Amino acid sequence: MAGGFGTRLRPLTCYIPKPMTPLLNKPIIEHNIELLRSYGFTELIIILYYQSQIIEEYFKDGKSLGVSIKYIKPDADYGTAGAVYRTKNEIRDTFVVLSGDVVTDFDLTKAVKTHERKNSLATIVLTHSKNPLQYGIVLTDPEGKIIRFFEKPTWSEVFSDTINTGIYILEKDVLELIPKASLVNKQEVDFSKDLFPFI
Repeated sequence: MAGGFGTRLRPLTCYIPKPMTPLLNKPIIEHNIELLRSYGFTELIIILYYQSQIIEEYFKDGKSLGVSIKYIKPDADYGTAGAVYRTKNEIRDTFVVLSGDVVTDFDLTKAVKTHERKNSLATIVLTHSKNPLQYGIVLTDPEGKIIRFFEKPTWSEVFSDTINTGIYILEKDVLELIPKASLVNKQEVDFSKDLFPFI
């Protein structure tokens, strides 16, 4: 997902999309593409929106990075899940969703194996944070199933230091759970606020 406006990073994002913000002399999203490739994910779909041409012109078809890239450009801001829904004709089976502006070195193979072992419809990669206010916090049962989810709490609402990283392993069937009427009306459908509580 690489369509966000990056308003909290302005003025850095006035002229470039947030995933193109430099980190160690290359765009953040390039680090993510290299991470995905290192775990064997070579067929990528980049969902664009804000200043999309900059990303498309930089990465082209992805061959220079050892991957194949297709681009999806929704005609409106449909939210995270709504934007991913627009890829449904390109998705064949299990897929990974990764925000283009996330900086991570998570073991994606381990996450996918856990997803497969538990025969899950949707798996959210979680981590701990000393300051969870900027994230979606979750509470899980002993088996790892999420039993409570709360997006960007205040301190009085914090019930866990476990946070949603924005990295998801999903089955294609999940896309059919996204309310289609919301997409027709061009309303935003977010993974954490709208879709995951429904699952």
